[in-house]
Amino acid sequence: MALFMLNAISPIDGRYRSKVEALAGFFSEEALIKYRVLVEIEYFIALCEIPLPQLKQFDSSLFQDLRAIYENFSTKDAQAIKDIESITNHDVKAVEYFIKDKFDVLQISEFKEFIHFGLTSQDINNTAIPLSIKEAISDVYVPEYYGLIECLKGLIDEWAEIPLLARTHGQPASPTRLGKEIEVFVTRLEAQFATINSIPNAAKFGGATGNFNAHKVAYPNIDWQSFANNFLKDKLGLDHSFPTTQIEHYDHMAGLFDALKRINTIVIDLDRDFWTYVSMDYFKQKIKKGEVGSSAMPHKVNPIDFENSEGNLGIANALFAHLSAKLPISRLQRDLTDSTVLRNVGVPFAHTIIAFKSSLKGLKKLLLNPAKISEDLERNWAVVAEAIQTILRREGYSNPYEALKGLTRTNEGITQVSISNFIETLDVSDAIKLELKAITPSNYTGI
Repeated sequence: MALFMLNAISPIDGRYRSKVEALAGFFSEEALIKYRVLVEIEYFIALCEIPLPQLKQFDSSLFQDLRAIYENFSTKDAQAIKDIESITNHDVKAVEYFIKDKFDVLQISEFKEFIHFGLTSQDINNTAIPLSIKEAISDVYVPEYYGLIECLKGLIDEWAEIPLLARTHGQPASPTRLGKEIEVFVTRLEAQFATINSIPNAAKFGGATGNFNAHKVAYPNIDWQSFANNFLKDKLGLDHSFPTTQIEHYDHMAGLFDALKRINTIVIDLDRDFWTYVSMDYFKQKIKKGEVGSSAMPHKVNPIDFENSEGNLGIANALFAHLSAKLPISRLQRDLTDSTVLRNVGVPFAHTIIAFKSSLKGLKKLLLNPAKISEDLERNWAVVAEAIQTILRREGYSNPYEALKGLTRTNEGITQVSISNFIETLDVSDAIKLELKAITPSNYTGI
């Protein structure tokens, strides 16, 4: 392992770096700088396409040369911008100066004052960051999410007909089917994923305090709001938040983080259920040669993947909760509290990806133990009492609930024999008795 990984403060960049490497292209310092460069370049091109009078003579064949600045962006370029920032003490201004230097190299210096024209830093940040989040979700989060969903759907099909003793309040309850219980989680996850897809990816673009003051005073006859709408939508695939203060209001971003948090909460619920099923011996786990489950107990094969997932999702949710609660609040037209917070946006995404991978790994290690599942069903014949009393209700039998309650609420074991003997005492037809006796814990599983 590289020394920097062994010395990393965060496990994201240390222990788990290989699991979340793909996020570096969206949430690292270099990535943020690259997205800022992208926004600045595309904005300049959009000004040329209006065109502003002073940009009418700009050779459009150079647009590709300009786009190459961010398309071929390198760590060396990022370091050059950081070097400029060490002098300016302003990260976005450093990007502007970097691009101006590139204009000098391209011998188009006469146009470089239209880089960052009329903008404030937040027009760049509040466009670059939503764009990076949008693309990170599309390129990294969604494939991991679908990987988990597809695995669960495969288990739904595989275990569709496996009867399972349900437990409510931890106690035996009306039987269910293993596939159906997994389907509950898939349905919940898909509903929240649909919510994520419905939330706009919004950006702020309106100058120092959101009113296009500088734009309007320089070019009063241009519809700058329409320009910003088209620029964000057509060039970057983002929605335009308007009106705003100096910063984006972050309400949509907060909604996104809340929805991501709900998905994580559902996965935590899933992790805990499967952890419990493993502890109940409903599942064995595949053993990998050479792995150690305990430093002291050689026999141990622990459900560590579900535990790892749960722990990482807890951290992710704590951060998503802080982001969604903090970001929409800013004093008057802006304060700087959002700036340092936004630099941590990638952290909960990273913990979420680690967790999804761990849950998936845990699910793929499961080995169904049908003997134990059947044994638990057979030991709990009392759960057919609901079925019997419901049919007796249908037949107009007097006080059926109370009759079954007297039979089943006892510390004595309820077996197939005791149920059958009870049925024989009922004043019902032989056909009804046969119907009742046909009910077992394994076939009383509903729809």
